[in-house]
Amino acid sequence: MESTGKTRLQHFLDRRETQKWLVVITFSLVPMALLVTFTYLPFLKMIQFSFYKMRYIGPRTFIGLKNYRDVFSRTDTIAALLNSFYYMGAGVIQLSLSLYFATILSFKVRGGNFFKATLFFPYLVCGIAMGFIFRYFYTRGMVLDSVLGLIGFDKASLPFWLRERSINNYSIAATSIWRYMGQSMVLFIGAIQSISPEFYEAAEIDGANRFQQFTHIILPMLKPIITLNVLLMVKGSFSAFEGPYVITNGMNGTATFVVLMHQLAHEAGKVGLASAMAIVLLAIILLGTITQKVIYRLIVGEKREAML
Repeated sequence: MESTGKTRLQHFLDRRETQKWLVVITFSLVPMALLVTFTYLPFLKMIQFSFYKMRYIGPRTFIGLKNYRDVFSRTDTIAALLNSFYYMGAGVIQLSLSLYFATILSFKVRGGNFFKATLFFPYLVCGIAMGFIFRYFYTRGMVLDSVLGLIGFDKASLPFWLRERSINNYSIAATSIWRYMGQSMVLFIGAIQSISPEFYEAAEIDGANRFQQFTHIILPMLKPIITLNVLLMVKGSFSAFEGPYVITNGMNGTATFVVLMHQLAHEAGKVGLASAMAIVLLAIILLGTITQKVIYRLIVGEKREAML
């Protein structure tokens, strides 16, 4: 009986399907262990912390939902959340420019590879380095003021780009256009180049010009990539950190939700409140993602019904 059991076990282990699953499980153990240890467990602990008044070290007091109420009642958290809309507005400009350049550079253009590399390069720059670049770019009397002075502007009348509350958030949000335009452009180029040339040939035979080809061929086929880029833009707008943190450290009303979260957790010692802010931010991003997908499906469904 024992030898029969060993034979069956050996036969089971020798099966090709069994060996395939053993390989999959073996190679997945370490990544799964790391994922659980450094992602899921800290996330669960963060949920737990959000119900406490606490510091990293010291006594903890259970306060229920008070931290969540504070997130929606404190003026600084509301202001930081509203600052995300500056980045969302910049994201709309960024996607528009990305689509414009992608449409041009997807076809044969003299120096096309050079322009692609030039526009994509800012995305490769470290976010901290980008912050220091624009910190000096906007500093009084530095690059931007000097350039504007050369073209005729009075330097004395120029605003303090990072100090004046009427313009500082616009200045910082504009840096995201420069940095992320290349990423969106590459995604658009990949989608445009996957469109069969036969569509353009048929459109030219029908007398369609370039703009009509864009609106009736390129744009409809880019909907999945546009959806992806919009999702990335919304997520990035609510989670903006490196730019405002390095350029102004969140001063003069430039703190974003994540910058304020960092300040509350590591400088003010309000770990529970910062954890609640992180959960709220996750909920906002998930809600925005689901809403965007529902709207997209409704629009696509209505157009399909109209075609039928």
